[in-house]
Amino acid sequence: MDASRTRTGRRISPVFPALLAVLGASAWGLWTGFAAVGAAVFLFVVSGWIASLCLHEYAHARTALHGGDLSVEARGYLTLDPLKYTHALLSVVLPVLFVVMGGIGLPGGAVFIERERIRGRLRRSLVSAAGPLVNAALAAALTAPFWLGAVDGAPVAFRCALAFLAMLQVTAAVLNLLPVPGLDGYGVLEPWLPHGIRRQVEPVAPFGLLAVFACLWIPEVNAVFWAGIDAVTGTLGVSRQETAYGLEYFRFWEGGPSSAVIPR
Repeated sequence: MDASRTRTGRRISPVFPALLAVLGASAWGLWTGFAAVGAAVFLFVVSGWIASLCLHEYAHARTALHGGDLSVEARGYLTLDPLKYTHALLSVVLPVLFVVMGGIGLPGGAVFIERERIRGRLRRSLVSAAGPLVNAALAAALTAPFWLGAVDGAPVAFRCALAFLAMLQVTAAVLNLLPVPGLDGYGVLEPWLPHGIRRQVEPVAPFGLLAVFACLWIPEVNAVFWAGIDAVTGTLGVSRQETAYGLEYFRFWEGGPSSAVIPR
């Protein structure tokens, strides 16, 4: 691979800085009260969520590159451009739609990795683990202002928007790590499974994400899932009330929360 092609394959796309600019501008608008609250929360969450999806997929690709799959450069996976993904619909549009519909950070389709090029089972597991680990790190970073007390005097809308975005990272990390074919959790285990089992599972892998989504519509499963998510976010200093208000602000077309007073 020539040097000019390598530089192009790793050059950050203008799309990613644009997402960060929208994220920063909407955060500033919420903090200062300059922007309409509902629209600003919506832009803040959507831009932050898409940016996190880019970082998630970048982590997969970067780890694969160091593991031996040089094809990720040619495919543009190292540019942080969501339009370069194998399935832009599954990787970006569908996750954003899930946020709008259910307030859940459901993972999307992954970048295409030529796993036969990855050297060793441990490296293959790390390629799969890299994405959800990014979501976990983002969850820790976004919740840090809460457990450090840095947002105690912040505008309620900003605080709730930040809480909601952090909750999306928690759900993305948890769901991605489920050992379901097609999700990263299974990808971590797959290199260590017998060849016969891998062959049997391979045909159903594309339907794993849809199966998870369908299970979350079962009331009992949904209740257990959200109880677990609330426990994790609560441990990180974010209350269920804050994430609930964040979702209501996000769905500004429904009128937003009737009252949003967060106890100090």
